[in-house]
Amino acid sequence: MAWGSEASARPAAPPQLTAARPDITDPAALGRLTTLEVLRALETSPRGLDEARAQRLLERYGENTPPAALPPGRLRRFARSLRDPFSAVLLVLGVVSAAVSAWATAAVITVLVVISCVLRSAGEHRAERAAAGLRELVAATATVRRRPAPGAEPRVRELPVDQLVPGDVVLLGPGDVVPADVRLLRATGLTVHQPALTGESAPVTRTAQDTPGAPPPWDLPGQRHLCLQGGSVATGSGTGVVVATGAGTFWARQSRPVPRRTTGGTVFHQALGGVSWTLIRLMLCAAALVLAVHTVLRGPALDTVPLAVAVAVALTPEMLPVVVNVSLARGAVRLAGEHAVMIRRLPALHDLGAMEVLCTDKTGTLTRDRPVLHSALDPWGRPDPEVLGWAAVNAHWTLHLAELPAPDPLDEAILRAGGPGDPDPGDPCGRLTGVAALPFDPVRRRATAVVREPDHPGTHTVVVKGAVEEVLPCCTRLRTEAGGERALDETRRLEVLALAERQAAAGLRLLAVAMARRPGRTVPAGLTPASAERELTLLGFVALRDELAPGAAEALSALARQGIAVKVLTGDHPATAARACRDLGLDPGPPGTVVTGAHTETLDDAELAELAATRTVFARCTPAHKARVVEVLRAAGRPTGFLGDGVNDLPALHAADVGICPLGAADVTRAGADVVLAGKDLTAIDRAVTCGRDTTRNITTYLRVVLSSNLGNVIAMMVAGLLLPFLPMLPLQVLVQNLCFDAAQLAFAFDRAEPRAGGRDGPTVLRPRAFTAFVLRFGALNAAADLGTFAALGWLLSLPSAAGLDSHAVFHAGWFTENLLTQALVIWLLRPGSARRMPPPVVAAVAGLTAIGLLLPLSALAPALGLTATLPGAYYPLLGVVLVVYAGALGFIRARYRGAISIL
Repeated sequence: MAWGSEASARPAAPPQLTAARPDITDPAALGRLTTLEVLRALETSPRGLDEARAQRLLERYGENTPPAALPPGRLRRFARSLRDPFSAVLLVLGVVSAAVSAWATAAVITVLVVISCVLRSAGEHRAERAAAGLRELVAATATVRRRPAPGAEPRVRELPVDQLVPGDVVLLGPGDVVPADVRLLRATGLTVHQPALTGESAPVTRTAQDTPGAPPPWDLPGQRHLCLQGGSVATGSGTGVVVATGAGTFWARQSRPVPRRTTGGTVFHQALGGVSWTLIRLMLCAAALVLAVHTVLRGPALDTVPLAVAVAVALTPEMLPVVVNVSLARGAVRLAGEHAVMIRRLPALHDLGAMEVLCTDKTGTLTRDRPVLHSALDPWGRPDPEVLGWAAVNAHWTLHLAELPAPDPLDEAILRAGGPGDPDPGDPCGRLTGVAALPFDPVRRRATAVVREPDHPGTHTVVVKGAVEEVLPCCTRLRTEAGGERALDETRRLEVLALAERQAAAGLRLLAVAMARRPGRTVPAGLTPASAERELTLLGFVALRDELAPGAAEALSALARQGIAVKVLTGDHPATAARACRDLGLDPGPPGTVVTGAHTETLDDAELAELAATRTVFARCTPAHKARVVEVLRAAGRPTGFLGDGVNDLPALHAADVGICPLGAADVTRAGADVVLAGKDLTAIDRAVTCGRDTTRNITTYLRVVLSSNLGNVIAMMVAGLLLPFLPMLPLQVLVQNLCFDAAQLAFAFDRAEPRAGGRDGPTVLRPRAFTAFVLRFGALNAAADLGTFAALGWLLSLPSAAGLDSHAVFHAGWFTENLLTQALVIWLLRPGSARRMPPPVVAAVAGLTAIGLLLPLSALAPALGLTATLPGAYYPLLGVVLVVYAGALGFIRARYRGAISIL
């Protein structure tokens, strides 16, 4: 059953289930109903459903399991890989090549596109399989009250969670996972822990309300009369009726797919799309120019079309999809193997490297879901371990004498810090005998334990612990600085409250501890708050804070060194969030600078973007608030990631350029994230960012090299077409040369960054404008080298010794050789890092290109490629001069662009 779902979406009900009744699928309508009206609408009672009716409801509503998103099939994933611009353009070029019978060109282009798509789809399939293996076990049963038959007495039994139906009456106790969305019928001291729904680390109180009022759909987790699936009971007990199961629960509705990043795509797609479309326009213009020039000079000719296609192919980085996907896949494999980081969407690796801002949830990511002791203070604010000892007495005996199945998280923190096994003499637990206890409840907000001390025979010691504003009215005296006692008058009461307010403003959870010793006969066997919690002496306070996640502080420090700003977006209290940031070494700003979700609602997008650029902490945020902050940061041109673990983080994960979740995240959050930290160490984010920047560096290196070389070749080809009466290079030769060059550049996908090139100076992103300026300069230099070669070939062919040589064939072979050798120089000199310390894959690529350029025109394959002439011996010294001058010019300009080479 769905909150707010359309009635028409439900299967038709059996006749006996269709009686007229209020619309219980609408949370507003449900909130207007009294408890009795809800039971009538669900056709149930506090005695529970009978088994026959429960079975009919199960057939109607289905099992109580959230709808699972089916992963895309292999064919769909492959088709999705064809969406990038270059794959589409290469396919068009392949069709054109086939249309003019350039079958070799068409076949090679098709093979390149297929290889690229297979690599990408296979990498994402492996990542999804690995992420699916991270699913955690969840509660399998619930305690339900059902009747064997209509009119029979109800029985309490354990039922598989997936068999729950609307109308079932469930019983909740400490430690239970809430199995569905439940409207409370009764509650005793019930508090629920629901950080995955709201981001709050502290348990929240839940009570039964006869007419609670109509809640807005987005605020269901804040309604005191509801316990929602995904929460867990911290204290107390309750009985409630199931009002939503399966896909209709708040958890499932929050988990539904959200359209991702509708504002222009992620950083990767924006950057690669910008570069792609710039080159596509240039490629089409170049091909059209070749056709126009040859048509004007020589008239229309069909053999010009293959040349125009060859020019377009020459300018197109055909291997770009392959290099991109190989680089991303290798980076993803390295992260998974070395750092336990799963990349579920391959382009997310580039987005990690481009990230300038990381927005993060607090609870479950930067902090654990449990508190830890910060300090124990006397009423004057000085450290006092005795206060912790008596707080541990209260926690220990309350747990045992009240027969609680599990301690409260605050009591757990106190017992870990100063429990009965602690040898500290300030902790008297081991010497005491428990008498009676009153457990904590949300109304009194106090817990009381009565014990006997061996040093005080005939006396009972009452120890009370709880909220300061609830314990202080029970106190008439307080412990003095010298260890004695004095009356707690109004002045001192105000001083104590001021101390408590200062501690709370510092983001600490404060519990007051008080005690009294009384004659044993004055403490009745039937312990009541009125008899025990009076005329107490205030001992002091225990202050607790959120426990930091392992490696969180180191991770934030590493991100700062990477030039990444961190913003904390949390549903927790502002002071608690600010305190956690300070403990993590993250400056939350001066007091009063924490932004609340309510304040963001008063701002338009421009005002919020300006605020988000300068503030660090956003507290009391709903899922919509978090997503909006992420969206305005992205809209301001800052690549933004989000780190979260709860269902309430899903909208922000989908709004970010890259969504990250830790190991312990909810299943649906892991399914929606781009990156999953499979280990428990948050510093893996830093290593993932570094790997992303290394991968981007490899991709940009390929683009720099291929575009500068290809542009130079196209310029030279068009100039030669104007000056020469024949084609400067045959289309098949252009294609073979490009294949050799592109194959060599696959080495960049296996390159490893040197320390400086790894990206510690800031985010790395593909920048189309920077590429344009860079490529024009180096492309012009490459064209100059080609034209110098043309001049050398022209001079050689004009000599008497060249008589009888086929000038066309010599020209083709000479330019083919020079092209491959200059491309080898480009690979060597334009990669970032030292030219003297090349990794083995790059060395092999340079050597391979050199060997092919020198030996292929002399081999048996030369005639098949149209390289039918043997180059004259005088050509090689002239070629050496051209290459030396070209290498010197490359080195000079490279020195001028050293910074650009590292970050473009």
